[in-house]
Amino acid sequence: MDNNEKRKISQLALSIIQDTKSPLAISLYEHLQEGKMLRSKLILDIVNHEFAYILCAIVELIQSASLLHDDVIDESDLRRGKPSINAEFGNKKAIMLGDILYSRAFYELSKLHPLIAQSLSLSVCKLSIGELEDVHLEQNFNEDEEKYLHMIEHKSADLIAASVKSASILQDCLAVDSINPHAVKLDIASCDKADLHYKYGLYLGMAFQIVDDILDITQDTKTLGKPAMMDFVSGKTTLPYIYLYHELDSAQKFWLLSLFKKNMSIEDKQRLCSLLAEKSLDKAKQKALYYANIAKEYAVILNNAKLESVIDIMIKRDF
Repeated sequence: MDNNEKRKISQLALSIIQDTKSPLAISLYEHLQEGKMLRSKLILDIVNHEFAYILCAIVELIQSASLLHDDVIDESDLRRGKPSINAEFGNKKAIMLGDILYSRAFYELSKLHPLIAQSLSLSVCKLSIGELEDVHLEQNFNEDEEKYLHMIEHKSADLIAASVKSASILQDCLAVDSINPHAVKLDIASCDKADLHYKYGLYLGMAFQIVDDILDITQDTKTLGKPAMMDFVSGKTTLPYIYLYHELDSAQKFWLLSLFKKNMSIEDKQRLCSLLAEKSLDKAKQKALYYANIAKEYAVILNNAKLESVIDIMIKRDF
């Protein structure tokens, strides 16, 4: 996805918010930091016509809304290296802006085919369930890998999967009238790839989130745009910490648990990083590769080299 495509998506998303006619909502929205647009890149790697850009704008609004709420829940002061909306303007405005983004996205989504609207709206429900599960898991140190994987499937992977599936529906399932682009008809005969695209997106999303969790440990504050190792300090027991816990003896487990949700000393942080580097980080990388390789198998079945290349870039990224 090139800069012109990114600019087009950003402008469409802004125009959707400008349609609210609310100077306050528009002003707050303009303070948001632009993200990687992974979901939009995947959509455009599958389909490329005007409806695709509208779909991208809707998905980016949904993603931004979820991050606004996420930052309030996590009490995050930074988002992509800049003050978060909640830190700069307060929790109440951040929550309400998130609600505005969600509602405007759903309004635009209602104009698209019901199959697309159903796919994305269901994914937002799963995302919210994932956020709820994440908050619940934060109460105590979570040593259960399956609970973690179940949570990130809901919170992170499913929106990626639904975005990819929606692009597939747009590309393969709908016959668009060239004279009247809003007149679309369902073409069941050619609608056989949507579920394959969904599975590709789901496994890619799992790998993407695990890599994110690894980078929270291995990268510095400047690269991350937030304090390094913030996940553990804020109460998130991500996969490397779960693996580490099961590798430690009783005394070391007690020490690890004593650090949970605490601001660590330099010595404790260095010791923790050293222990994670022994086995746990590599084991987490192997888990990410496991999901990435399954996603790659689906990309091969779909005969889409662009989707395949996204996996390699995502796994090798340092941010």
